[in-house]
Amino acid sequence: MITGVLIAESLRTGTTLDHTRLVVQEIKRVAVRNPTADQPPVWTLLSFEAPDADADALARAFSDALDQPGWYADFRTPDETFVVFPGRIFRYSRGDRTGRTEAQAHGRSIGIPDEQLDWPV
Repeated sequence: MITGVLIAESLRTGTTLDHTRLVVQEIKRVAVRNPTADQPPVWTLLSFEAPDADADALARAFSDALDQPGWYADFRTPDETFVVFPGRIFRYSRGDRTGRTEAQAHGRSIGIPDEQLDWPV
């Protein structure tokens, strides 16, 4: 089972995520301590689950739907972590520090602060 988090505010205006089989487990609003100039100060976090078989399609859908600059979505299967940026997908074995470091470096390169590059290992 895929588990992950999508920030509602990270989606481009006008985007529709259709044909995705997400089961929302929790919806939570949080105040962000240090949003960037392009981010709102309050975010809506959608914790979700999806079938493992949908991982590739879900990564592509998120990559096409995320706004720029400075947004990403993350999710994981039992074996892999996916970190998805607009137009770029990182996929690596869970616990792979090199894969995580590469994804974090890309996040920094597009202006995401270190404290926001905190997806689960």
